[in-house]
Amino acid sequence: ERRLRALFQKLDVNRDGALCIHDLAEGTKELTVFDFFFEQKIVKAGDKDLDGQLDFEEFVHYLQDHEKKLRLVFKSLDKKNDGRIDAQEIVQSLRDLGVKISEQQAEKILKSMDKNGTMTIDWNEWRDYHLLHPVENIPEIILYWKHSTIFDVGENLTVPDEFTVEERQTGMWWRHLVAGGGAGAVSRTCTAPLDRLKVLMQVHASRSNNMCIIGGFTQMIREGGPRSLWRGNGINVLKIAPESAIKFMAYEQIKRFIGTDQEMLRIHERLLAGSLAGAIAQSSIYPMEVLKTRMALRKTGQYSGMLDCAKNILSKEGMAAFYKGYIPNMLGIIPYAGIDLAVYETLKNTWLQRYAVNSADPGVFVLLACGTISSTCGQLASYPLALVRTRMQAQASVEGAPEVTMRGLFKHILKTEGAFGLYRGLAPNFMKVIPAVSISYVVYENLKMTLGVESR
Repeated sequence: ERRLRALFQKLDVNRDGALCIHDLAEGTKELTVFDFFFEQKIVKAGDKDLDGQLDFEEFVHYLQDHEKKLRLVFKSLDKKNDGRIDAQEIVQSLRDLGVKISEQQAEKILKSMDKNGTMTIDWNEWRDYHLLHPVENIPEIILYWKHSTIFDVGENLTVPDEFTVEERQTGMWWRHLVAGGGAGAVSRTCTAPLDRLKVLMQVHASRSNNMCIIGGFTQMIREGGPRSLWRGNGINVLKIAPESAIKFMAYEQIKRFIGTDQEMLRIHERLLAGSLAGAIAQSSIYPMEVLKTRMALRKTGQYSGMLDCAKNILSKEGMAAFYKGYIPNMLGIIPYAGIDLAVYETLKNTWLQRYAVNSADPGVFVLLACGTISSTCGQLASYPLALVRTRMQAQASVEGAPEVTMRGLFKHILKTEGAFGLYRGLAPNFMKVIPAVSISYVVYENLKMTLGVESR
């Protein structure tokens, strides 16, 4: 208890006998903190009387609980059962989780914790280093590196998140999904005007009608007022929950079918399982995709709401109309997911090779940058298919008119507008990526704390 009392006094910067967020922020400055929600997490985890700060008893209780977790992790890393962790054990543990680092890099990570220069870490060194560190274990560092679903850019094509055995057993996985869904809903709502502008440009822009961003916004407001900027957003938010749930369940089943005994899949397995899960989820909710496009393109007073729009399409065009653009949508999943994952893995491994000097902690901004760049590259690759899909979804059936095919539409666009025509609406689409990712992350972290989700 003397050791804990000394640590408590060191952190109690304002000497009032309790630790608040400010005390922890000041007292842990010398630590490598990789999450700006770190101080709130410690206070929330230990604050039993909900007064917004930790007294000594709460602080001790928090540390004792934290030490139990650290002890379990230490034992799982100590593969030789000799009471010490060496560089080879770190390399093996990270390799099991899908991240390859050299023994030299593992030694650099060791040096940050090794106080006595033995190039191994005993329990005391492990505990002292991680006691007030936001990352409870080396696997958690890698879990942060996973390409997570919190990076919601409104495209629905990302590979699903993976959850540990413990998260699945404790039911923590569904809280992550709820937090991710809530984050996606907020970010999509905030960026909905740009999304609607993208759809309008994809469908209506041409050489003769060269719609620009300012002109597009002006046209929308003139036609339907400021509220019209959010047309189609309701169903875009509504489809998050069923799609996320179906994608997660399909992904878990496909993982079992693949028959891997790894807790986390390798990149080619993730691509296969993720693409199939994405295809199953998209097939299940595809009529909602068509409705979203029609609602975004509707004129003022054309439909009274989503149900009226659905009834109108069904009565005039039949059930087949709800699957217009289905083939280009399915074809777009593989290039999007493949390039997204490949770029993310390349950026991740480049960072680890060059900058993982004392730790493998990437930092929030590195993660956001990697997620944003990889998602942007994925969208760029699949954009022509997304544009053709949207045009097919938007096309109302006219009696006697020939049915537009994917191939025919590609030929028509290339003939009349050239290759540039396949990238109409790209500017507003890319403009929404950074705000969407940033808003998703901030909302996700706050929702995690509200739902009591443990740090990944």
